[in-house]
Amino acid sequence: MTPFGKRLRELRAARGATQKEMASELGLSAAYLSQLEHGRRGRPSPGFVRQACAYFGLFWDDAEALKRLAEISHPRIKVVTSGLSPRATELANLIAASIETLDEDTIAWIVAEIRGRIGTRRPREP
Repeated sequence: MTPFGKRLRELRAARGATQKEMASELGLSAAYLSQLEHGRRGRPSPGFVRQACAYFGLFWDDAEALKRLAEISHPRIKVVTSGLSPRATELANLIAASIETLDEDTIAWIVAEIRGRIGTRRPREP
C-alpha cells in the first residue's frame, strides 16, 4: 500500500462510500481504485488527484497534503546512479536488496534521517 492509497482508503471509508460507488461518480473502474489503494498501480495523475479532492471536498492544506502523498507514492521506483559516487550506488542497491526485510521502526528511522539531512518535511496527513 502506498501513502496515497492509504489516505484514499481512509477518506473513502470516512465518507462511507464503496470503491464501486466512488468509481461510478468519478467515471472510473472500481478495479482502478482498488489498484491505487493497494499500491498495485503507479502514481496517480494530477487529474485524478484533483478529481479525488473535489469528490472528498478537500481544499487548501488538505488538498495539498493529498497531492504531496500522490507525489511520493510511486510503488516502483527507478533509481539512476550513473554519474554519482560509488557510495550512492551502494546505498541504492542496499535499499533495493533489503527493503522487504526492514521493519517499520527501521524504515521510519531511515526516512527521518534522510529527511533531516536533505531538509524536507513529511507530508501532512490529516
